[in-house]
Amino acid sequence: MKGIQIVSTGKALPEEIITNDDLSRIVDTNDEWITTRTGIKKRYRCTQENTTSLAVRAAYEALEASGVDIAEIGAVIVATSTADNAFPSTAAIVQKELGLAENVLAFDLSSACTGFLHALNVGQALFNSTDYKYILLIGSEQMSKILDYTDRSTCVLFGDGAGAVLIKAADNMYRQINYTRGDTDVLVCRGIGAQDAYVKMNGNAVFRFAVDVLKQGIDEILKKSDMTLDDIDYIVCHQANERIINHVKKKYPGHEDKFYINIAEYGNTSAASIPIALDELAQSGCFDKGRKLILAGFGAGLSWSSALIET
Repeated sequence: MKGIQIVSTGKALPEEIITNDDLSRIVDTNDEWITTRTGIKKRYRCTQENTTSLAVRAAYEALEASGVDIAEIGAVIVATSTADNAFPSTAAIVQKELGLAENVLAFDLSSACTGFLHALNVGQALFNSTDYKYILLIGSEQMSKILDYTDRSTCVLFGDGAGAVLIKAADNMYRQINYTRGDTDVLVCRGIGAQDAYVKMNGNAVFRFAVDVLKQGIDEILKKSDMTLDDIDYIVCHQANERIINHVKKKYPGHEDKFYINIAEYGNTSAASIPIALDELAQSGCFDKGRKLILAGFGAGLSWSSALIET
């Protein structure tokens, strides 16, 4: 069974930065309220860009960093819940804009905040069923277009952005677990034609769910890999709320510094949050060969997933 190795990463962010003070001028909130409850200080919002253009920019950055011949890319998978079109897929437009060959498999995957981890799982399956050399995974979201800016419990949480990861097949350690618990009450956004097509969330229920399943996912992936946290270099959780991650890392005394947190800068970028974090780690020189990372995500579905991957 082939594993996965990260070859390169990239990210893309809109130009406009929205601070907590900016939000306080349009909804009943303030910097202290947002910071103490979420850890978020700012987020990015699209004005001239969209989900597709962000995906293209992040993908281009990852390809530039890789030095890989684009003719060797076998598939493009875009994880997004905010596609600009019902069809064609965002991935198809990325294929065109990057000048990739027509024999590339390109499709979108919609799993909200768990989407990038599901794309990673599909990528590994493709390596084991095809002769693909490289696969481009992208998480791209324009969350700002599905937010109700009169609802302070949701509009302060999310930001726009994209992250891309180029992966290749490798004979190394790779494990992943996936769970789904169908639910339309805790976290939902209605689809095409709905009058209230905004994110609606039971924040307390999401908090309890996230803390439970992140720990479950980390513990289970360690057991499945026959490892302990002593073997792990970094733990990258979906960046939904700093308080969620802080609650989880307290359950692992002595390993708190392995949890990567960047939500203060970006807010919750849904499917883009983990690949953006991976790009930051890569840019800071933390991706020496052989590093072991646990990726842990959760989101609407309800769904949750964890993976162990090597650089």
